[in-house]
Amino acid sequence: MTVAEQTPVVEGTIPQNRPPRRNARWSGYRHLLMARMLELKREPEVVFWVFVFPLLLATGLGIAFRNKPGDASSVAIIAGTGAPEAAELLRRSPQHDLFRVDVQEGDAARRGFRLGKYDLVIQPNGAGGVQYRYDPARPESLLARAQVNDALQTAAGRKDLIATTEAISSEPGSRYIDFLIPGLLGMNLMNSGMWGIGFALVDMRQRKLLKRFVGTPMRRGDFLLALLSSRLVLMIIEIGLLLTLGVLVFHMKVLGSIFSIVLLGSLGAMCFGGVGLLTASRAQKIESVSGLMNLVMMPMWIFSGVFFSYERFPVVIQPLIKAMPLTALNDALRASILEGTPLFHQWPRLLVMAVWGGISFALALKWFRWT
Repeated sequence: MTVAEQTPVVEGTIPQNRPPRRNARWSGYRHLLMARMLELKREPEVVFWVFVFPLLLATGLGIAFRNKPGDASSVAIIAGTGAPEAAELLRRSPQHDLFRVDVQEGDAARRGFRLGKYDLVIQPNGAGGVQYRYDPARPESLLARAQVNDALQTAAGRKDLIATTEAISSEPGSRYIDFLIPGLLGMNLMNSGMWGIGFALVDMRQRKLLKRFVGTPMRRGDFLLALLSSRLVLMIIEIGLLLTLGVLVFHMKVLGSIFSIVLLGSLGAMCFGGVGLLTASRAQKIESVSGLMNLVMMPMWIFSGVFFSYERFPVVIQPLIKAMPLTALNDALRASILEGTPLFHQWPRLLVMAVWGGISFALALKWFRWT
């Protein structure tokens, strides 16, 4: 009888001659990812800011900037000789529904124009002519000047030499809500990627939870990758909710494939997750990481074309704006959703996001500290 056969086996113990059990290569990563997803149950505020707030913001802005008849221009006529005749001409004009006319004293009319109550001030000169007071920096003032002048000239007998026709077009794809929803989607992926990862990482460091991993065989790469990839699950829900809202409530047309949109969202989530990891890799306090994240995100909020086109900014800074990851993500989402542009035609934008995400994750992995 051998020594192994003579050794009694006690119930509940592991025989000495059995090889030790080893976890699979990605076992730690899978457990960390599952733990990160379960933590959302303890953070109801995350659910609100990631899922509910973007829907409320898109609904509010979509209603505020919905397609509707343009507001009537507010016009003041300075009381005096010729004022009643000018007011009557405007009221009898075929375009009378385009403006509201008030006859005011000179000081009241000019004060109202300065404060924005009136878009245009008309001062008759007593000889059948008028003087327009308008602000070329205010689009509504320029519009009021053109509308009123056209109405007065037509009422005075002007004849149009060129016959014109009109075709009114207001189709999905050209509206503000169509421009807005892809921008909100990109902004939300940035916010959730950076705050969801950076805030959670510093919170665990501040509560001394990260120190417990120091004495374990947990690798930094598995830990950071689990945090990063947890955003992919939430990303699918974010995209689905916003696109469903746009299609069902605002009748937005999605021309691109769902696969390409999800792929863009995944790349954007990983990109901003990497930036969030880099920002929080050594931050010790919530206040510190909050300031760093606002410093990183503020330029993209302003310049990357979330609520309005970045083409409004000077040409000299356009290359810098297009090099921002949020600009690349917003442009790619709009091209895919509104135009159906294939992904291989958008490789420069994909490259921008991949470079930002890859370099950020590599630096975060190098600089990250458990304590």
